[in-house]
Amino acid sequence: MAIGIRQLSNTFPLPPYVLESRLTSSEINMGKERQFLVNERGERIAVVISIEDYEEMLEELEDLEAIREYEEAKASGEAPVPFDDAIARIERNRK
Repeated sequence: MAIGIRQLSNTFPLPPYVLESRLTSSEINMGKERQFLVNERGERIAVVISIEDYEEMLEELEDLEAIREYEEAKASGEAPVPFDDAIARIERNRK
């Protein structure tokens, strides 16, 4: 089943190489449909996801970044700074 997006071009300006969005049953993942924008050669050039999925992905990336920073700090061997001391340092540096 292909879903055309040409009708959106009046509302949302689209580059000329974006012809259609294709949705097939093989592109259903965990109950969520994935839609791809394709160029004139049928190559996938972008993916269309819901705002909810996008925000969830951003949250997960932020969590992964926090874990990476924690692991990096832990591996540095530096002495940890108590939370209250860290807040006090931040407040002093703001002034």
